[in-house]
Amino acid sequence: MPMKLLGSVTLPPHDSGGFDHGDVHLPTGRVFVAHTALGTVEVIDGDRAAHLRTIDGCPVASGVLCPQHEELVVAAARGTGKILVINAISADVTAQVQVGQRPNGLAWDSRRRRILVADVQDHNARIVDPFARRVLTEMRLPGRPRWCVYDPAEDRFLLNVREPACVAVLTGESLEERAVWPVSTAGPHGLDLDLEGNRAFVACDGGMVSVLDLSTGRECGAAEIAGEPDAIWYNPKRGRLYVAIGQPGLIDVIDTHALTRVEQVTTEEGAHTTAFDRDRQQLYAFLPKTCSAAIYEEV
Repeated sequence: MPMKLLGSVTLPPHDSGGFDHGDVHLPTGRVFVAHTALGTVEVIDGDRAAHLRTIDGCPVASGVLCPQHEELVVAAARGTGKILVINAISADVTAQVQVGQRPNGLAWDSRRRRILVADVQDHNARIVDPFARRVLTEMRLPGRPRWCVYDPAEDRFLLNVREPACVAVLTGESLEERAVWPVSTAGPHGLDLDLEGNRAFVACDGGMVSVLDLSTGRECGAAEIAGEPDAIWYNPKRGRLYVAIGQPGLIDVIDTHALTRVEQVTTEEGAHTTAFDRDRQQLYAFLPKTCSAAIYEEV
């Protein structure tokens, strides 16, 4: 069945620019999204479909990540080279950590309670202890990183690299390079994992989602998409992949079994990022021109 539009949430207005990555704190249903244009993080009460709070002090806000077994949120401020550690309940900033020049991609190591931060300026990956508020180690990447994830089954990080088009695989403990998996389509960007199916979905600027075998790193399939992607989310309950595409402004819904597009949801020009609540089966699309978040439900 097609996705159902439940409504929208009005967010603080901006003159130009828009939003970047968002994530959902599943225990509360709160949505945290980087408001790049204003240098803030916006908080949405998902259960009431209402804007809850603006968190200031996040210049050139980019990545946002909600570790699901912690009462914290991490946001990257590219403008200051810091990450913000935010209490998920009070929405207060509890710490700021200097992590490099332009932090962007974030991944949470649930085993050690540490965060990986990928920097788009110096092309380094850094392990940060958000509680001790310090960088523990770093590793040079083969190129400019995009999004990244932690694979708990193998205790490793996977990081998309734009050029050369590849996925860098680093150990969780020390960031030692374990492998570099080539990707045949230009510009790997969005990344998510199907752990049960042992696959990684890599959404690429070249208009394809490459599917990689997590055991070997080899490409085992591909699905065509309508343009350059950004954030992607895998929905294991429905076997769907949501791929946000800013131009012309839509979400491609991919059947991850058949690797075919089953739906296109029209959003808004420039709407390149989303957040997915897998518990409530709701997808949030962040719309830069109308300064709002559209809420869709899988039915």
